[in-house]
Amino acid sequence: MSDNNLINYQSFLKFERNLTDNTVEAYISDLTKLRIYAESKQLSLESLTQADIEEFLYGLRDVGIVPKSQNRILAGIRSYYRFLRLEGVMHNDPTELIDSPKLGQHLPVVLTLQEVDAMIAATDASTCDGQRNRAILEVLYSCGLRVSELTDLRIPNIYEAEHYVLVYGKGRKERIVPISDSALRELHNYFQFRYELDIKPGYQDYVFLNRFGRSLSRMMVFNIVRRYAAEAGVQKEISPHTLRHTFATHLLEGGANLRAIQMMLGHEQISTTEIYTKVDRQMLREEILTYHPRNKVHPEG
Repeated sequence: MSDNNLINYQSFLKFERNLTDNTVEAYISDLTKLRIYAESKQLSLESLTQADIEEFLYGLRDVGIVPKSQNRILAGIRSYYRFLRLEGVMHNDPTELIDSPKLGQHLPVVLTLQEVDAMIAATDASTCDGQRNRAILEVLYSCGLRVSELTDLRIPNIYEAEHYVLVYGKGRKERIVPISDSALRELHNYFQFRYELDIKPGYQDYVFLNRFGRSLSRMMVFNIVRRYAAEAGVQKEISPHTLRHTFATHLLEGGANLRAIQMMLGHEQISTTEIYTKVDRQMLREEILTYHPRNKVHPEG
């Protein structure tokens, strides 16, 4: 990989395709794996053939890389060679006829409503960190956000009167997601603590902050979710994304339209959303009375 090709490709991903820094880094990381392989054969990336790249992919499989990860790596490699053709650097694409590794059916882990409530109940709402974590869990579940969308959520993008939040998904694409009364209530309770923080310059608009007045990292959110799952006695291997899966599955179980769920999740393809139709529909049938439990109106008294 020539330095010029790499620099131009990084600029293309960032400015032409409008990908996030994390996604650009992942693409370059995948190319680095292929470059190491090419160098072991004393070749450049630009001189690799289809047979070379297939051999590289077989090597990934042999060392235990799962098909989903193989597909991601292949997608990054394909992107690079398509860019080189677009720029006129290469006339042939060695990945054009390579088949993607077959994926087995994998159903997402989904929590029950009782498990979600138990996790939220495990937080200590009398402290700043505890109330912040309570709001994080509620927003993840009530809005189905990706963890990066949660950590990047800004106060001006919460439209309380209209009951929605504006988030930026993959490729910085905007979408509007409804937010429930309970999530807004937990955010209000958190803001009472947040105003007392020594917020550092540049972080004034971020909704969720650490105790030092800066935005949260993705890993910190991951640890928060794992912590309260353990405290609530949840016997499942979960992550922040599990609450996103749960959000979508509970909506589907309640009768929500698949296209509406696709829009709320920010999926480009309906096929990505259709995985939720495979989840056991009996799991929550008795609990879910409306499209989403957080929007259920309880009669007074």
